[in-house]
Amino acid sequence: MNTPPSPPGAERTDGSSVRIGVLAPLTRPGWAEAGRHLLAGLELAVGEVNGAGGIGGRPLQLLVRDTAADPRKAAAAVDELAGLGVAALAGEYHSVVARAAATRADALGLPFLCSSAVLDALTEQPTRWVARLSPPQSRGWQLYADFLLGAGHRRIAVAAQPSVYWASGARILRDHLAPRGGTVIDLDMGALTPTAVCDELVDRRATALLLLVGHPEPAVSIVQSVRRDQRLTESLIGAPAGQPEFAEWATSLGDDGAAIPFLRYLPERLSPLGARVGAALRERLPEAPSFVAFEGYDTITVLADVLRSHGPDRALTADSWPHVAVEGTRGRIQFSRTPGISVWQWAEAPVQVVDRDPAAPDRFRILHAG
Repeated sequence: MNTPPSPPGAERTDGSSVRIGVLAPLTRPGWAEAGRHLLAGLELAVGEVNGAGGIGGRPLQLLVRDTAADPRKAAAAVDELAGLGVAALAGEYHSVVARAAATRADALGLPFLCSSAVLDALTEQPTRWVARLSPPQSRGWQLYADFLLGAGHRRIAVAAQPSVYWASGARILRDHLAPRGGTVIDLDMGALTPTAVCDELVDRRATALLLLVGHPEPAVSIVQSVRRDQRLTESLIGAPAGQPEFAEWATSLGDDGAAIPFLRYLPERLSPLGARVGAALRERLPEAPSFVAFEGYDTITVLADVLRSHGPDRALTADSWPHVAVEGTRGRIQFSRTPGISVWQWAEAPVQVVDRDPAAPDRFRILHAG
């Protein structure tokens, strides 16, 4: 398996350390920038845990595996890491990949704290082994639908590629909008060019276009086509999955990438802990830290608290999810059972709809929160 460089000592398996297996997309076609932010948060927190004495005097170490957005690689990595004796799994950004990892972790009896994937159904059946920090897709995308309605949009087109994640998002939008007078118009990006998307928006009188597609392509080409079409100057472009959060988006699109609302998982104001961690992350990253970096930090904060209390026993870790009460960078983290969600869920994770300010694309504007 292709394994990226890991922190010094991360691959020691001599029993002197408490090891956490990490899954993250660090190469294409995975969103490598998201993976890099996730890993930065994880590594920062590990450094602080070890600086405070580790886990019962034993250092905490990360064994990092690159999923490259491939569910099969993720499942194989779970098997490998379980065999290496990790106390728990952490990470992953892509929802479909996290689902494969969660399914395998459940089968093996390996605790998995999912950092940043939102697909509601991470496992087919309720499981004791998996917990999640990021809010479920249904909560975030329903909030996004409310934002669209509040902004006056009733005819909403979705430019979508085939994916369980995109299909789930479109279904959530449709189910939430229809009873409230909204209509979702499906645009199949397997059949349409970016120019044809513009024609469809005009012909079908859509006032908003949501990008349920990969980045950089075809997302960048669609945005550029819509921005340059004089018929669509009043049209809203949205990206609920969060593509505009990352610097790569601004680099690819420049001013065209502003005023495109997306979901992110930060509070309106960071706590003192969040502000301190944000400053430390900024020193590790070549750009401002995304919400994914904070999710990474909070993941280790939770796991370290559990491991300090019970040691690296997998069954005891899984049994600890309902008893977690930890101050994270974005609020107090506690897990509960949520209707329709098969894993232990942080139900109070903050959710915002934000965009990049056209007057200053490096600055974000909060448009809606819940």
